[in-house]
Amino acid sequence: MRDRWAREQVLGLAPDASSAKAAGGVARPAKWAGTGCDDEAVWGECQGSGTSVYRTCADLTEPAFRCSCPSRKFPCKHALGLLLLWSDAAVEAGPRPAWAAEWIEERRARAEKAASKKAAPAAKARDPKTAERRERRVDDGLAELDQWLRDQVAHGLAQAEKAPYRLWDDAARRLVDAQAGSLAGQVRALAAIPRRPGWPGRLLEEYALLRLLVRAHQRRDDLPGALRDTVRSRVGFTVPQEEVLAGGERARDLWWVIGSRDTAQDLLTTRRVWLRGRRTGRPALVLSFAAPGTPLDASLLVGTEVDAELAFYPGSQPLRALVAERYGAAEPGMPGGTSVQGFLDEHAAALARDPWLDRWPATLGNVRLARAEGGDLYVSDEAGDALPLRTGDPWRLLALSGGGPVTLSGEWSPRGLSPLAAWHENEGTVVL
Repeated sequence: MRDRWAREQVLGLAPDASSAKAAGGVARPAKWAGTGCDDEAVWGECQGSGTSVYRTCADLTEPAFRCSCPSRKFPCKHALGLLLLWSDAAVEAGPRPAWAAEWIEERRARAEKAASKKAAPAAKARDPKTAERRERRVDDGLAELDQWLRDQVAHGLAQAEKAPYRLWDDAARRLVDAQAGSLAGQVRALAAIPRRPGWPGRLLEEYALLRLLVRAHQRRDDLPGALRDTVRSRVGFTVPQEEVLAGGERARDLWWVIGSRDTAQDLLTTRRVWLRGRRTGRPALVLSFAAPGTPLDASLLVGTEVDAELAFYPGSQPLRALVAERYGAAEPGMPGGTSVQGFLDEHAAALARDPWLDRWPATLGNVRLARAEGGDLYVSDEAGDALPLRTGDPWRLLALSGGGPVTLSGEWSPRGLSPLAAWHENEGTVVL
């Protein structure tokens, strides 16, 4: 029988705080009948309101979930409640009922079919005329953006403080029309900067980085191949998954799943899952996307370790990756951490390769919470080096550490470190 997950790992799957809270009310043996589990799945029937009975099953190898309830959240409170019971050893091993076995077998068949499609070469070749037309549209859009950036600086940054969001939205909309979608998102995000302390320097820095990207794209034929790939990606040119799997750089390792973060924008939810290789120390980012009402990929669970081969997207600082092959089931694992100085050195090297990096994963070992004289929170290591902590709710981290050292993972950005998860040798994993 596979090792059962800790409660923190189960609750880390919740799509929001309300689902995690509701799961606690469902995780009572009296509400369930026909529960059972094996090495791959856990299942049961939950008594709902009135005469409703909801059949719930979780595929532990992904993980994936199915429930007959009408909830549009994935996983729903019933799936989370069932996993909490399983975590507490309140679900015993047994044979699968027919309805659970049918769903698991269908999932296996779909996975095999998808794997065969990924392994096959792309069936469609790109139309060179279509590609040429897009190149021209992007060139024209970036030339217009270049003029817009120069106008913002020439007119002075003071106007940005009281400017409506439309100033940046209009520029972003023109980039969307020019098929430079990634750039459009970066420009639209600038609207939030003048609402923050110390915004003039930050806004000027962002304008400079955008101008650097525009100039790099205009001179792309003179750039090294890897840097040219990075520039094209930042502008909005995508690489099909089939090409990444067929020809991308590959790395097999035992990958710690160190954190996950969901963001919603324009009716699309994006999940960022950060990994770090046990042997190589290499970071990786796995992205998944979902429209409203559809589930996000939950196959990489924070606090576990996965033996897998990743295929990396091309670039001067390869970071985004696809899981090309998995070898066995995920197991609980506590990542090794680095010092603050070690992290800063790593980030500086990555930034030298890709100056447009906006996020970088941190895994810090033996750090403690500290508070500056002004009240701001920091994490400090044994050498006394510190990083600013960006969080609105430090209490779970404080409760876990109790003032002692922890291993902490987070996303580093110019605004500070946003915590994702923490590990304590006696308390296990806590998703923040």
